[in-house]
Amino acid sequence: MTEAVRDPDADRRSRSWARRVVGEVLLRWGARLGIAWIALLTLIAVLAPLLANSHPLLLQTADGDWAAPFLRYLSAADVTLFGMLLLAALFWAVPGRPWRRLLLWGLLSAILGAVAWQTVSPPSLVVYEQYREAEAAGAYQAVIRAPIPYSARDYLRDYADTGLEAPREVPDRVHWFGTDDNGADVLSRMIHASRIALSIGFIATGIALGIGVILGGLMGYFSGIVDIIGMRLVEIFEAIPTLFLLLTFVAFFGRSLYLMMLIIGLTSWSGYARYVRAEFLRLRQQDFVQGAIASGLSLPSILFRHMLPNGIAPILVAASFGVASAILAEATLSFLGLGLVDEPSWGQMLNQAVQSSTFNWWMAAFPGGAIFLTVFAYNLIGEALRDAVDPHARSAARSRNRATPAAGAGGATRGGVR
Repeated sequence: MTEAVRDPDADRRSRSWARRVVGEVLLRWGARLGIAWIALLTLIAVLAPLLANSHPLLLQTADGDWAAPFLRYLSAADVTLFGMLLLAALFWAVPGRPWRRLLLWGLLSAILGAVAWQTVSPPSLVVYEQYREAEAAGAYQAVIRAPIPYSARDYLRDYADTGLEAPREVPDRVHWFGTDDNGADVLSRMIHASRIALSIGFIATGIALGIGVILGGLMGYFSGIVDIIGMRLVEIFEAIPTLFLLLTFVAFFGRSLYLMMLIIGLTSWSGYARYVRAEFLRLRQQDFVQGAIASGLSLPSILFRHMLPNGIAPILVAASFGVASAILAEATLSFLGLGLVDEPSWGQMLNQAVQSSTFNWWMAAFPGGAIFLTVFAYNLIGEALRDAVDPHARSAARSRNRATPAAGAGGATRGGVR
């Protein structure tokens, strides 16, 4: 019996829309590199207390007892992120629909975060030298430290008058990325600063996405007076300069990460609303929408269960660029010296590089490189998403592949058939 030849185009059509988009995105090397960098940065941000910490992870006292001192100093955010990572690994192994697992993971993570904020209370006064001094005095039989044995707020000014050290300048205390003006380890602060960069990007974009989808959906579905009022509101918010608004609120209400997230989210939703409005104006006359209306379905079901999944493609592309913009806004504010106080930030470290009397290259190269790579990674993902969800771009790519001359005896096109 001859084996039937499988049509790759038929296999592609048989898959769901989400799987097709993911497959198209992963075909591009730029998107793979961007996803790998964001995944690595997310893992580093979650595991920051295990990677950079002045408190030993494990130690054995003179009596032979084992202890984990770093657990005592974990914050509510640390406990929440550790729990979210464990839940993600658990739900990844459990079979089921991805959307249901994602919703359940989000619900359990929210419950875990609420419990952690109510119960976890680390000491307000932290003495970073106590374990180093006890270890030097021979009080411990064994000590297991983090790969970078310095916390983000562990200032080592006792070792040098200026606090500044170039990378690997002193052999007995290795700082791979050097130290800043206060003597803190730059690599440790960069690892802990990745939390601020990722959180402000995701949360601010999530706020903007939620507002934009709701208002844009209502404008596109109802049209008429609702559309007119909504578009005037969009034009008002598009005229608000986000950076100047951030500077004003910081001057009056102080420096707060949550305030930055809220302002960036409230001023950047207009673009998402325009995309959703355009898609809903196109979809509201489609047969499946008219059938849903005739069936008597509720308005939320029509908007978010039937119309939104068919018009979400441009929003995914805009969201990836929106995360990059939010990270740049926070870095700009910190670079201007109006960021968070006593919290590590990539923009704040860049500010220290230009404020010193002499140019310290490590204070500019490493934080600046982290900002560049993160923003570039999101842009690569956004470009790949835009090409994957655009049917015209996919058709043009297939036409180019078919027009490519055959190479070799097998007649395989260069780069493979997509």
